[in-house]
Amino acid sequence: MRFACPLQLGTVNMMADPLAEPSSSSPSPSPSPSPSTTQNQTSPSPATTITDVNVDSLSQCASYLSLQDLSNMAMTCSYFKKVAYSDSVWLRWFREHWQRGIPSTSSQISGVREVYLARRTAVQQFKFIDPIGFDFFTEAKPIDHILLDKDNIIFSQGPLVKMAEIDGFLHSKGSIVTLNGHNARITCMRLFSLNETSLLRRECQRNDNILVTSSCDHSIRLWWKGSCQKCFRGHNGPVSALSDKLLGDGVGKVLASGGEDGTVRLWSLSSSGKRGQHALKATLCGHEKSIKLMSVAGHKASLLATISKDSKVRIWDTTASSAVRSSCCVGMASIPGVPLNMKCHEALLYISAGSSVVVIDLRTMQKVLTAAIHQSKLYSFEALPSKSLICTGSNGRAMLWDIRRNQDMLKPEPIAELDGHTGPVTFLHMDPYKIVTAGPEDVHINIWEADTGTQTNSLICEFPEEPNTSSGCSALAVNGCRIVTASYGQERGLVRFRDFFHASCPVFQREGDHVSKFWDSLSYSDSDSDTEAEEVAD
Repeated sequence: MRFACPLQLGTVNMMADPLAEPSSSSPSPSPSPSPSTTQNQTSPSPATTITDVNVDSLSQCASYLSLQDLSNMAMTCSYFKKVAYSDSVWLRWFREHWQRGIPSTSSQISGVREVYLARRTAVQQFKFIDPIGFDFFTEAKPIDHILLDKDNIIFSQGPLVKMAEIDGFLHSKGSIVTLNGHNARITCMRLFSLNETSLLRRECQRNDNILVTSSCDHSIRLWWKGSCQKCFRGHNGPVSALSDKLLGDGVGKVLASGGEDGTVRLWSLSSSGKRGQHALKATLCGHEKSIKLMSVAGHKASLLATISKDSKVRIWDTTASSAVRSSCCVGMASIPGVPLNMKCHEALLYISAGSSVVVIDLRTMQKVLTAAIHQSKLYSFEALPSKSLICTGSNGRAMLWDIRRNQDMLKPEPIAELDGHTGPVTFLHMDPYKIVTAGPEDVHINIWEADTGTQTNSLICEFPEEPNTSSGCSALAVNGCRIVTASYGQERGLVRFRDFFHASCPVFQREGDHVSKFWDSLSYSDSDSDTEAEEVAD
């Protein structure tokens, strides 16, 4: 276990060395030791262990640790678990995040840690009716793509990339910046860490992200700080897909793109020059139709999975050196139906196509499981493999599936049906806390618990003062306890941002549901640093 602590406990075994040389500050020889002194030196006192330090002292030290460090500490031994779970440690987290919501230790039923985690789960699941937020108008046409960066909402309409600074709009000083460069519709947008590119110059920039866009104008552009830093050209047609992660380990990361020309192209993000003349590392050929989706393998960062519109799957080893680039293909498969979405987790590839979701083992290229089957076509798909859960969207509803339960079943069955939508559910978000569902014919955005499928909230994406003027949700993005949605009508479009972190008024609870009595009204002045670690392990 590794964890940092600003306090030093000192040496626990303070036995003197009888053979040590005298110090320079005491050059004169020491007197001969008495018999009692000699006996003390030859019979050292018992060694002190970490358990001899009381819990309160260790808790004071542990209160400076991050959530991840606390998790590591709790898993070390039962004594450290007691320290990591102590109330004083978790009161510090309450003070940092919800200053006015600090639980009362004199009246609490459970430990402060449990109350903190319950509060954190509730804001992640949008279980409140009073989030902070703002709205702004756009042109009366659909938003094709939307992303939530740390400080910005990034979206595209046609060939234009637009950015809205969140903090500015929260303080009524917001403006929208337009990034010009593409001259045809943007087909894909991705965010990658600046640390993985050659653009990093200073340590303070390490947490920044770069935006990568692809377009029907045959180009790929890298954006940072509101301007285009690089432009890659090489496809003989529209660029249809970008890899969900960068390929490779360490420095020299590689971006993969797929085009309507059926080729996969690999680009170095460490190349010099704004025009990226030397960025193209390889062109991989083999697909006969345009590339639809791309995903990097979880168990090996050099493997790239691609699927084309004719439902042909290829696996590429992007580190293979060969004059014949088609030989870089190390696996092939074919699936039924039109491909919709794809996600890699470890050595498994989840593919939704037609009316089903299949799982392929990348080591054997064999189908190992049919994870979901619908009676009608699928409109959306997301996976949470760490919990063995997937979610699929169909007409009027979404369905939650447990992969473990369906392993031995000929016909998989959902564990929950997420009903209540009008029209197809084309937008899905899934994280360890929640599922968010939406569609282009429905103005309601529904939120559900990820584990059970229980509904926690329902938001509206149209402007409240102009009901029935929106066609429904045209785009959404979720990041932790923040959500942004887009819709449009005949006269204008609307983007709505909501942040639930400091919300204080819970959604109306059904009979039997419990609302923590410790959730008082909260301060809006604290920053959210919960993204630094996962929930502390039990």
